[in-house]
Amino acid sequence: MVESMKHLLSTVLILLFFSTHVEAQDNLLGKIEFPNSGAESAQADFIEGVKFLHNFEYADAARAFRRAQEEDPEFAMAYWGEAMTHNHPIWMEQDHDAAMEILNRLGETLEERQDMAGTQREKDYLMTLETLYGNTPESEGKSKEERDFLYSDAMEELHEMYPDDHEATAFYGLSILGTAHEGRDYAIYMRAAAELFDVWNENNEHPGAAHYLIHSFDDPVHAPLGLPMAKAYSEIAPSAAHAQHMTSHIFLALGMWDDVIDANIVARDVQTSRQAELDEQQTVCGHYPWWLQYGYLQDGQVAEAEQVLNTCSDRISGEPTMREKWHFAVMRGHQIVDTESWSAAREWTADFSEPDWTSINYYYVSGLADARMGDWQAAETHLEQLRETPDRPEREIRIKQIEGLIKIEQNETEAGIALLKEAVSAETDLPVDFGPPTIVKPSHELLGDVLSDLGRYDEALDAYDKQLVRTPDRRRSLIGKERISGMAAK
Repeated sequence: MVESMKHLLSTVLILLFFSTHVEAQDNLLGKIEFPNSGAESAQADFIEGVKFLHNFEYADAARAFRRAQEEDPEFAMAYWGEAMTHNHPIWMEQDHDAAMEILNRLGETLEERQDMAGTQREKDYLMTLETLYGNTPESEGKSKEERDFLYSDAMEELHEMYPDDHEATAFYGLSILGTAHEGRDYAIYMRAAAELFDVWNENNEHPGAAHYLIHSFDDPVHAPLGLPMAKAYSEIAPSAAHAQHMTSHIFLALGMWDDVIDANIVARDVQTSRQAELDEQQTVCGHYPWWLQYGYLQDGQVAEAEQVLNTCSDRISGEPTMREKWHFAVMRGHQIVDTESWSAAREWTADFSEPDWTSINYYYVSGLADARMGDWQAAETHLEQLRETPDRPEREIRIKQIEGLIKIEQNETEAGIALLKEAVSAETDLPVDFGPPTIVKPSHELLGDVLSDLGRYDEALDAYDKQLVRTPDRRRSLIGKERISGMAAK
């Protein structure tokens, strides 16, 4: 009750602050210092833009930087900031053309843009963007992935030139994270953390330091190191929905389900408030609802999780975006798999006639549900649809799971177990997911369920234990262990 009242009060305060002057809102995004040569009248908007940038609120950051440009049309760093909003390192996204349109408004050539910068430091900041977007001899014609490495090298040079500049250090740390193109890489993430700690230790209200360190420690092994940042970040930037959500990355990795739920309720409410202010459609099939639903399921609050899914399902019946369809498919999968309500796969339906990236979990979970209900003909149909989706390692893992279940039903038990173990091996080789598992029935857990059904309790217990290392306190694995408690020799 106390926690609910606390979050209600937090949301009310956020709503009040969103309707006030920008300087009041400024206090709700963190604390930074970023000296520059822009006009005094543009400073509040510029600083707000940088803070929103650190909080990954890219649309709000772009709006703030454009306001700064209106106050001072020759303010080079305001153009730098807006161009930065089109590069999303953690998400491996970049809109090169949109960024170049902004830089070209500052100057049509690299040399013209350099002339617009008011200080040598600002020239150096701008040059890092020229590298990022392929405008230097070293980066021209290179792929995005190649430019990510060159940009990180440029940020390292900037950091070394201005070692006391927290912004240079924070963005350098972020650039390191942006080179993990193959997924989570501990060496890369720890190298980023080593740089970011310098900022955090000197300013534990810096939104970028807290945010990027959470990303650095976002796995079950390192999550305890990120707990101080997770506990602080929601208070550092209560006006940023992403900041509220990001705390739950650490909470989820540690199995702290109440905290996952609370964080994503606040994140959803902050986002909804901002969308209402901007007259935008509310996000009900998106990142925060997805994590909220998963938190509810892991906490045993099945009805609450179903309500989140049903709200998303209503949206899907209209004209959903591809992102909304993907989120519906994964949320539907969690609800079915984590409650073992296999027949519900035929109740939560939508139009997934195209075998694209949005439909992978839809076909997979439908096939998995068919197999668990013993409807092998339907399972084969969904398996064929799954095979038509884009070729990715995660797809092959899902295929092996369903093929393994079919083999076991055909009395080829050892062949089926072998396929499930292949799925386990392939999933183990993937980087650890930062968030709810997108292979919604983790392979170790499925193997544990099957071995348990076959009476092979020692092997099942081992499978569940290995799953719980990857997904601490995952409810379905804990239930599996409890079910065979006393039956295994261990």
